[in-house]
Amino acid sequence: MEQQNFNTTVTEFVLVGFTQNRKLQSFLFVVFFIVYVTTWVGNFTIIVAVITDHQLHTPMYFLLANLAFLDVSDSSVNAPKLLSGLLSQCNIISFNECLLQIFFFHFIGAAMTFCLVVMAVDRYVAIYKPLQYLTIMNRGVCVGLVALAWLGGFAHSIVQIELILQLPFCGPNVLDNFYCDVPQIIKLACTDTYLIELLMVFNGGLLLIIVFIFLLTSYTVILVEIRTHVTEGKHKALVTCGTQMTVVSLIFIPGIFIYARPFRKFPMDKLVSVLYTLITPMLNPMIYTLRNAEMKKAVRRLMRRMLLPGKKIEA
Repeated sequence: MEQQNFNTTVTEFVLVGFTQNRKLQSFLFVVFFIVYVTTWVGNFTIIVAVITDHQLHTPMYFLLANLAFLDVSDSSVNAPKLLSGLLSQCNIISFNECLLQIFFFHFIGAAMTFCLVVMAVDRYVAIYKPLQYLTIMNRGVCVGLVALAWLGGFAHSIVQIELILQLPFCGPNVLDNFYCDVPQIIKLACTDTYLIELLMVFNGGLLLIIVFIFLLTSYTVILVEIRTHVTEGKHKALVTCGTQMTVVSLIFIPGIFIYARPFRKFPMDKLVSVLYTLITPMLNPMIYTLRNAEMKKAVRRLMRRMLLPGKKIEA
């Protein structure tokens, strides 16, 4: 594509996507459509189970339902555009739509990051203050902590958008990705972006690293306490913490790879982006359901209520 005049303002971007091969595009459409539907079914099942099953009306499952909602939202920011792009010859996105996509992607992603911190705090209180757990982590506190997580995500995303709006876009408009994101769009600005890149890395990558270290440290402390002092329910506590550490790793490691470095292009970037935008939201409900006996029982009860309405379901 030819370089435009510097007085021209870019009004749209062209998303390169994965491939221009029509057969491969059709195959990828089927694969990603199945992934997206599975993401919706898995996370929606968790949300409905937590809402309808009184045995799951606890702080831990309230936070898990919030995480499931964030997973669905996160996947829905980029997946529909990806799927429509695989069906069309030219995948174009307007400048404003691109900014909205970046805003919601980072808003939800950062809220998820802070939600995982809240879930770690919940496990810490459950292990170290078991008798006062329900008093400390009451409904008001849980709602307040979740609201703070969402506000933190909003603040993070607003900073990202404000930094992008400072840049002039007057030349190339081809994004080598399947969705709009900071590392790609910032490279299209027709000015020196070194300082902006450093601010972006500080606001995104450094934040991820700090939170990831905090979570790993927190769960290490919790696991040590479980192994040395907890006797009743030790296996359940170990499984819960192990599950949450697995989810934390799936979310943070790809994110750190993308955002905690200068915005250069690497061969693995698109594959890593697929992992944390599409695959991880699908895997999270599977991990929580398969490794949590209470959740598995609740899902089975939910399925029975749906398939056998009117029949009394045993706990």
